[in-house]
Amino acid sequence: MSIYDTLNEQQKKGVFTTQGPVLLLAGAGSGKTRVLTHRIAYLIDELGVNPWNIMAITFTNKAAGEMKERVEKLVGMGSDSIWVTTFHSTCLRILHRYGDRLGYENNFTVYDTDDQKSVMKEICKRLQIDPKKLKERSILSAISAAKDELITPEEYEKNSLGDFRMQQIAQAYKEYQAALKKNNAMDFDDLIGKTVELFRQDPQVLEGYQKRFKYIMVDEYQDTNTAQFELIRLLADAHHNLCVVGDDDQSIYKFRGANIRNILDYEKVYPEATVIRLEQNYRSTQNVLDAANAVIRNNVGRKSKTLWTDRGQGSPIHFMEFMNAFEEAEFIVDDVARKVREGRARYSDCAVLFRTNAQARLLEERFIVEGIPYNVVGGTNFYARKEIKDMLSYLKTIDNGQDDLAVKRIINAPRRGIGAATILKVQDYADLREISFYDALRQAEDIPGLGRSAVKLKGFVNMIQVFRSKQEFYGLGDLIRDIIETTGYVRELELSDDEDAEGRIENIDELISKIVSFEEIHNQPTLREFLEEVALVADIDNVEGGSDKVLLMTLHSAKGLEFPHVYLAGMEDGVFPSYMTIASDDPEEIEEERRLAYVGITRAKDDLTLCYAKLRMIRGETQMNAVSRFVREIPQELLDNRPFSPGVRYERETREESSFGGSFAGSSGAFVKPRAASGPRKTAAENKPFIAGGGIGALHAAGITKGAGAVSGGRPDYDAGDRVKHIKYGEGTVTELEPGPRDYKVTVDFDDAGQKIMYAAFAKLERI
Repeated sequence: MSIYDTLNEQQKKGVFTTQGPVLLLAGAGSGKTRVLTHRIAYLIDELGVNPWNIMAITFTNKAAGEMKERVEKLVGMGSDSIWVTTFHSTCLRILHRYGDRLGYENNFTVYDTDDQKSVMKEICKRLQIDPKKLKERSILSAISAAKDELITPEEYEKNSLGDFRMQQIAQAYKEYQAALKKNNAMDFDDLIGKTVELFRQDPQVLEGYQKRFKYIMVDEYQDTNTAQFELIRLLADAHHNLCVVGDDDQSIYKFRGANIRNILDYEKVYPEATVIRLEQNYRSTQNVLDAANAVIRNNVGRKSKTLWTDRGQGSPIHFMEFMNAFEEAEFIVDDVARKVREGRARYSDCAVLFRTNAQARLLEERFIVEGIPYNVVGGTNFYARKEIKDMLSYLKTIDNGQDDLAVKRIINAPRRGIGAATILKVQDYADLREISFYDALRQAEDIPGLGRSAVKLKGFVNMIQVFRSKQEFYGLGDLIRDIIETTGYVRELELSDDEDAEGRIENIDELISKIVSFEEIHNQPTLREFLEEVALVADIDNVEGGSDKVLLMTLHSAKGLEFPHVYLAGMEDGVFPSYMTIASDDPEEIEEERRLAYVGITRAKDDLTLCYAKLRMIRGETQMNAVSRFVREIPQELLDNRPFSPGVRYERETREESSFGGSFAGSSGAFVKPRAASGPRKTAAENKPFIAGGGIGALHAAGITKGAGAVSGGRPDYDAGDRVKHIKYGEGTVTELEPGPRDYKVTVDFDDAGQKIMYAAFAKLERI
């Protein structure tokens, strides 16, 4: 049996169509890598093409390595001569041979991000560019975007006329390139751009590579930028045997410079191109694919394709509605645990996907509490992140100051000009007198040899003492906000050139939400209690090792992966898509987000769960959002529960009265700008909501009244010992009913879900 007999008809067409331009529109899970590797094998084994004449380009070293390994298995001898590589590796190889023709020495250096920052910092000083008005990071980002579009410093300068900011960038761009040239260095963007420049300036060099690479294949073509497109076009111009593989529906890297027009306009560049659609999916069930097809069909800028499978319909898409993000996290973790307990899945079969890294915090906490092993892909445990540890160190120092590590961590965060030599002198003083490091700081004036540093240390101590004095009349939420404002911690991040600065600020916002939530569920919350709780959830030593772990990741990180069980968290307008995207005047922004939703949906092999929270705390304020438009675009018949849509209420709400006694904000399906569910916060005591996630107090403040299902000071119709039923947890026995200032706290021992503590107004327990 031939190796090609295992391919479907469209895959065979992709393998056997070797002459002229070919566009392989490969839908998610359609076996594109299989087609590429078999195509290379066919060229060598059946058509007798010299392996030396074949080039296959992809984006990552990992993808290139995997492709090379699979080609070696199929081809065997001669596979070493094939160029299976990345864009940057290809260009580096070419420039190390011919860089001298552009005025560089062939042994030039490639600058990484830190090197770039160092160069730009010097340039900004020399040009007297104010970093508060124009960040070094912003300049480098603008230069990178210009290089992606093959815009030279001279062209950028011409385009900047009349725009002062662009003129400053243009000047910096010119100086930056001159500095690189002087240092015999290139950055990663230069590797592509300078290779294109070389080919344009030296036809002889270009001709040599055109003669060599008679057959060129490019993977993930939808992610190419203008410079990469031009590079490939020049190389393929002699023979036109260019096969590009990609899926325009999975183009999600616009923020990195990817130009979706490269794949959408392929037939305009090559009118003679053969277009082959790989639509048979080998990954997912038909229900998952139907959901993905329905969502992506709403994009205008796309190539038509419809995924299908012979795996059967599978289970319906699970749509889960929750009152708040806490319930969402609890359900996801409980559902994973249940599937593992029932033998339906391993932990590693499950993945939780979300739009932003900050959403991972609640999930992490819940996984830790339940003792379920997990990994945050592409990130660090929430409480292990630098900015979070810094903030917690401030709180620890305010609480008692005995944690020397905490004090040392923040003494120069943000930067206060307190050096290592000063810290060492303080530590020596503390050791000599057997006192804490903080107590030594309080005696800084008595420490010999500190000089002017003593004034800085005194300023730090005074700041901590002021924070301590505020504890008496500040709520915890107010305290953390004051710390952030007084120290200028976030302000420094905003002015920094760190690429992850925005994500770090989002994490701090999430910590504020955590603190405010803690306040809301404790009658008299203290800083000590909060730190104790965090210490418990931050201790991940009890999480088992090994590879059998639930994966938590952003949707961008999930591209190219697949899992039997996938949970999409935060499916709300204002979260996914974000409010900024919705408010944008650019329709392409929404289309990019929809492609991201498509990527998320198609990660699921067997089981897909979409999670929506009516209330979600962002930056310490509870917001109300409508169900994500991407959920509403899925046909109702594919869901086992119905989202809000025009004229349609949740099935759940047709069976029983909503807690709010009417349709929720945004239930019409139209986007409503998120707004805080509570007014301006005072102290925790003055403005204490009902429960975590906003609660009744917060809803009253928003002008929303309770419906019949809520309890307003009255005792529920069940008591300790009674049997009750919950819509999510099933049947159980009430073990405790505790009256509170605004509602009853109910403890229920559920038959299957175990013990749960909830408030009567939201539990909606039914006596049986």
